[in-house]
Amino acid sequence: MADFIEIRPNELTDNPFELIGKDWALVTAKNGEGCNTMTASWGGVGIMWNKPVAFTFIRPQRFTFGLMENENYYTLSFFDDSYRRQLQFCGTKSGRDVDKIAECGFTPVYDGDAPYFEEARLVLVCRKLYAQTLNKESIISEKDVLPQYAANDYHKMYISEIVKVLKKG
Repeated sequence: MADFIEIRPNELTDNPFELIGKDWALVTAKNGEGCNTMTASWGGVGIMWNKPVAFTFIRPQRFTFGLMENENYYTLSFFDDSYRRQLQFCGTKSGRDVDKIAECGFTPVYDGDAPYFEEARLVLVCRKLYAQTLNKESIISEKDVLPQYAANDYHKMYISEIVKVLKKG
């Protein structure tokens, strides 16, 4: 098993815009005794309710959506560039149809109920605090936002406390 060290969220040195928007993350939640994962390139981190939090967005048709609804913990795993092909695969295939973890050769590791991958270089262990589905009535700039929702499949936003940060040692 890879060696991870735990650091405080405020010790992160990675640029969150690069991490999420360019490098992408795997959002991973339990699925019975196993887990499922999906690629995310939207989201953020910050402070809310005096806690370090992650903002994670998932569309309702994604297989991972149901897992997120049923679990209190999930992870955001970040990888080095050598895993780009696997991240693309996890963003285009559904866990309903294929075992993405096996196909990608990932090794699941668990921190309690929070699954992540031994191959990751950085992991945010998250505990859900709040969830709300985005909606048309709340959109201020329709020209910027509505094109993202032609199918009316609005993301659900999860605001989650970052309870642990694991960095490859």
